Amino acid sequence: MKNTTKDKWTLLRTRSTSRRAIEVYAFCALAIMTAFSAAMVKESHQMPALASMALYGPDNTQAVITTVAIQTPAPEPTIVEPTPTEVVRAEEMIEQAAAHIRWFNGRPIRPARVLWMQVTAYSPDARSCGKFADGITATLHSVETNGGNLVAADTRLFPFGTLFSIEGYADSEVVPVMDRGGAIKGHHLDLLMPTHRQAIRWGNQRMPVILWEYADGKPLDDPRKFR
Repeated sequence: MKNTTKDKWTLLRTRSTSRRAIEVYAFCALAIMTAFSAAMVKESHQMPALASMALYGPDNTQAVITTVAIQTPAPEPTIVEPTPTEVVRAEEMIEQAAAHIRWFNGRPIRPARVLWMQVTAYSPDARSCGKFADGITATLHSVETNGGNLVAADTRLFPFGTLFSIEGYADSEVVPVMDRGGAIKGHHLDLLMPTHRQAIRWGNQRMPVILWEYADGKPLDDPRKFR
């Protein structure tokens, strides 16, 4: 009888120790995943989805239930084909742009093509960026980079460093893609404005924008490497 009681206490202590070990492991795993999720959120400007994770003890009883952040796959970007009238206007814009030699970051650039895109605007304050309004873009550059003239895009189509010129923005000078956001999908650009009022005034426009390329045959500059 004594041996049986002792065995039960030993078994209980073993289970208790195992459960505490699992809880410690779960806490450490949660801390690591939370830090990773925060970094991914900053990079993507998207709020992660939530999922539950259950851990079980050696006796198959539920020991810990915690919540971790995971990234949800982004929907495929949509592309709106231009109308014949828009195609003609795009050809005219290319001819005009090609008539002038331009440079960006000390490298010669040339117009590659004209894209008809949905163009919106945002400001670096909380009304546009919410809790990410820290003055830092997804490339970890200040919003004041390039004189505050930069755009957010769907980087699956237009990687960081892609160059655009948009009529009515930054005196139609060439500006880089240095940011992105969860709502920026497909042929959609979001222009950085100094104030929320200016962003609202811009509104939501479908318009032609010029996509530029470097004329020296070298790849795009990745702004994440220069900060």
